[in-house]
Amino acid sequence: MPKTKTQGIIFGLIMSYAMAIGMEVYNIAIKMGFNLQTGGFSSMTNAVFPAALVEASYMGLFVFLFSNLYGNHVGAAFSAKVSDPKKDNPYFCQLMRQAGTIAVMCPTMSMVASILFNVILAKQSLTQLPAIWVGTVIKNFPMAFFWNMFAAAPFTRWIFGKLFPTETVQQKTQTASQTAP
Repeated sequence: MPKTKTQGIIFGLIMSYAMAIGMEVYNIAIKMGFNLQTGGFSSMTNAVFPAALVEASYMGLFVFLFSNLYGNHVGAAFSAKVSDPKKDNPYFCQLMRQAGTIAVMCPTMSMVASILFNVILAKQSLTQLPAIWVGTVIKNFPMAFFWNMFAAAPFTRWIFGKLFPTETVQQKTQTASQTAP
């Protein structure tokens, strides 16, 4: 995991864009009506991806901004309340941090999307924003949760590990034995 500020920024950007791309593919597929067709999302075509990539290009920046302003902090605070790194399995602690972050980031990004896509671009009435936002959270939360837990976070950790490999215990032991008198 990130050990420096630069590594933290790179990790955050990878995670932000991994989440944005997955969520935009999902939302564009819904907008194109694939969820209503016979076969559901399995009938999706490649036409979804260009539009999703365009939207993810700027939505990823919003994810990065809000996660750094408060999303990651809330996730860490939630994890600290429900898990103890000294006693609990590290994977459990990691999942609790992810769950806390998702719990705040999904409503946040649903608000951003509601304002941007429904109020500004689709010109719906601002008075309808509460209902639009609640509907957007209901639609997005299950996808955000499972996408983060089983795709975006593992992918981000894998890519980050490739970019910043850490020494294994075996390598440290070998290095220590070679430098010992």
